[in-house]
Amino acid sequence: MSRIAYVASWLVLCLSLSTFPAKVFSASLIQDTEIEDTLRELASPIFKIAGLKSSSVKVYIVNDDSLNAFVTGGQKLFINTGLLLRSENANQIIGVIAHETGHIAGGHLSRVHGAFSRSTASAILGTILGGAAAIATGRGDLGTAIIAGGQTIAQRSFLAYSRTQESAADHAALEFLEKTGQSARGLLNFLKIIEDQELLSFARQDPYVRSHPLSRERITTIENHIKKSKFSDTEDSPQVKIRYTRMRAKLFAYLRPYGATRRNYPDSDQTLAARYARAIAEFRLSKLDKAIAIMDDLIREYPTDPYFQEMKGQMLYENGQIQGAIELYSKAAALLPQAPYIRRDLARAQIDSGDSNHLKQAITNLEVALANDSRSARNWRFLAIAHGRSGNLPKSYLALGEEALLLGKSGRARFQANRAKKAFARGTREWLQADDILIAADELDRALKRRKKNK
Repeated sequence: MSRIAYVASWLVLCLSLSTFPAKVFSASLIQDTEIEDTLRELASPIFKIAGLKSSSVKVYIVNDDSLNAFVTGGQKLFINTGLLLRSENANQIIGVIAHETGHIAGGHLSRVHGAFSRSTASAILGTILGGAAAIATGRGDLGTAIIAGGQTIAQRSFLAYSRTQESAADHAALEFLEKTGQSARGLLNFLKIIEDQELLSFARQDPYVRSHPLSRERITTIENHIKKSKFSDTEDSPQVKIRYTRMRAKLFAYLRPYGATRRNYPDSDQTLAARYARAIAEFRLSKLDKAIAIMDDLIREYPTDPYFQEMKGQMLYENGQIQGAIELYSKAAALLPQAPYIRRDLARAQIDSGDSNHLKQAITNLEVALANDSRSARNWRFLAIAHGRSGNLPKSYLALGEEALLLGKSGRARFQANRAKKAFARGTREWLQADDILIAADELDRALKRRKKNK
């Protein structure tokens, strides 16, 4: 799909559902390399056996305490932090992923595929929540890209499945788990949690209950499968267990109060995950020395772990130690060359260093980040700054135009594109890019006019 078509659909989605009155709700998309990589590691065998390219299914983490996960057209999987934190093991998450993959494989999303397949995660989440603005920004740390909106996710009819579809997704999930040699106990345990939720009042129910209708027959089907499957007592691999406990510890330390983290991960617990959680908790409380001491120990033990390098880099950057942050982000980027958030944060540190020698490297890093995450307004903003400080104002204008489109600012996008267009020879790649921005800005305006007319 062209960028122009994407922009148009983005605006339609962001602005078309303001008719749903509701209590104020806020959510955010968490962008974190380690957590996304962990979820992808858990999901990849399921995706593969379902006939899906792992790279084509994008996994998003929603910063919301409710127990929920859902998929949308265009093969986008959203998982709430509430589900991740309330899970007891990786197998439960894998079971939920298998079920949601069953919805994708079963074609249960056809009625929304056309719109959602063309939209960013931020736009989708903003639409689902009834928000009028979806902010397509984000940093490499947790809790960014905040979206304000309306009702809870599952109250949207287009995310609610029939009991028949739920049963079909269960059968598909059981097949996926069996073919990948994994137990279905995690899925069963998750559904039993949901079963308990059904006894609560509507207002107290988690969204998953309302979007995924449950029946006793569904639970019985999975119980019967477990009785027959030779994999029912299969445990998660040691590697999966470690990745899961690290992910959960990281989320807990970021999203829960300091005291809760220290109680949950006391000094007596010397596991990797517990030390990691304590380092993050101390960092959040501005106890940098304690945090760095723990991270240094972890890095000494695991010198090739990119996520530890990234985390220490973030700690230093947010405490004004820019050069140290650059060195650590560079190590992380060398270990994970295609990770867009690491590249972006490295570029941000290089720009903030004030060293002109770093600007060329920053531009290269941002180009790599955009190649893997082109719909990040923040990436385009940083690229505009880097080009501007390098003296290349025309390219800065182009980047600002792209940023404005992602933020739904058609006038600003048009202004920057016209500035760029004057600076480049007709027919060049940059001139054509500026022309594309102008066309997309016009599409945004037309969509706005149609919305006003239909009110």
